[in-house]
Amino acid sequence: MRSSRGKPAELDEERLVRLVAKGDRAAFEELYRRTAPWLAVRLRRRCADEQIVAEVMQETYLAVWRAAGAFAGASVGGSAVGWLWTIAARRLVDAFRRRAHHARPPAAMTAETARAVSPAAEDEVLAATVDGEVGDALRRLAPELQDVLRAMVLDGLSVRETAVLLGLPEGTVKTRARRARRAMREALA
Repeated sequence: MRSSRGKPAELDEERLVRLVAKGDRAAFEELYRRTAPWLAVRLRRRCADEQIVAEVMQETYLAVWRAAGAFAGASVGGSAVGWLWTIAARRLVDAFRRRAHHARPPAAMTAETARAVSPAAEDEVLAATVDGEVGDALRRLAPELQDVLRAMVLDGLSVRETAVLLGLPEGTVKTRARRARRAMREALA
């Protein structure tokens, strides 16, 4: 009987993740070969620190190896690449938080001073990505609107992938995206 599995190079990313879930090292290597260059570029657009990018890449692929069985895939409207990016984006935010945590200001500082000294991880990512009037308008949005725009516009995720990433219903994502676009138009008018 012939295997329906095929060679890893002939399979799509979703099937590769399914094989990784079964412990297939060749599938993991092929998934890495296909996605690592793209993922590194996306991470570098959000973080100039090569050490953090390398750390996030390693943590991402370790998480993929360990959690491939949890990948729901097309059954929930997601894609393997979207799932991979979701893991990487979360790991990047975690890395920024760790860095901010280790650079905490002395306890005698006020909360306002501390915020001025060490901005939130998401703000650092945003500042590195978007500048000028657009960046200023984006930073003035409510945090929940910023999250949706970051995921959909900067990260290129679909409504469904954004909903999964943020743990929100799709309708809420659509509403927040519409509100955010309206607020951005008003701010830039």
